Amino acid sequence: MTRHDRWLAWLFSAPAIILVGALMYYPMVGTFIESLYSTSFVNPTPKFAGLELYQRIFASDEFGQVVRNSCLWTIFVVLLQNLAGFATALLLNQNLPGQGLVRSLVLLPWVLPGVVAAILWRFMYDPQLGLINSFLVQLGLSSGGIAWLADSATAMPAAIAAALWKGFPFSALVYLAALQNVDREQIEAATIDGAGRWRRLIDIVLPAIREVIVINVIVTTILTFNYFDMIWVLTRGGPQNATHIFPTKIYELGFGQFRFGEAAAYGVLSILVLLLLVALYFAVQSTARPGRVRPA
Repeated sequence: MTRHDRWLAWLFSAPAIILVGALMYYPMVGTFIESLYSTSFVNPTPKFAGLELYQRIFASDEFGQVVRNSCLWTIFVVLLQNLAGFATALLLNQNLPGQGLVRSLVLLPWVLPGVVAAILWRFMYDPQLGLINSFLVQLGLSSGGIAWLADSATAMPAAIAAALWKGFPFSALVYLAALQNVDREQIEAATIDGAGRWRRLIDIVLPAIREVIVINVIVTTILTFNYFDMIWVLTRGGPQNATHIFPTKIYELGFGQFRFGEAAAYGVLSILVLLLLVALYFAVQSTARPGRVRPA
């Protein structure tokens, strides 16, 4: 490449670089600077505090609870979404009657806006009128309405169940695309050799889509860790901070309590976690062998 070509490449790349810098890196730098200043509703004027806000956050019990909630939320949602998505993909990969309609119905939860899905599940969890409590009473498993979202013991599992329903179609779509690219000749040869469905799944299918599974787990982890709509609409982080994760805590501190410095500090810590996940994603992508199916 000549010098002229390099300058031309930079010229054409400049608008995209400027746009990414203005929309991503400038706000990130601004967030870090904001985290060095203390504000409150009573004293809205920013006061330089340095790293004192970080020390205060690390020493608080709230931070430990937010970290635990974020870990539980991310681990269980990602695990269940991938398991349910893979099982659904195996089912959809069969020659079923009305296959197109079934696939469309499976994708319906995913295409719903997050707020709409959360409002739907909020009605379903209603102690008096919710369908879930109605079914439990009819089956004799409950004698009255259970306040799923008002009890700290059930709020997080209820939110995880709603997020599972909302997000598993994404994994199902990714795994279905991967399954349709598995070498059929290997499966037919294993069938002729007498291998059952379970053995074909373990020895042929899973190794063939291993890289897709790893990448999809990383992608869903990034999306889940940064997911805001579901928990905020369902519980707003309650009861007693039982469901607060990083995005909801940032929103509450910034727009609920006007503690913009602490909200920015939580945001910086959240960005660091996301950067680690993104770096892991690119590391897996760079080591992936050619010819494998990768999710878009």
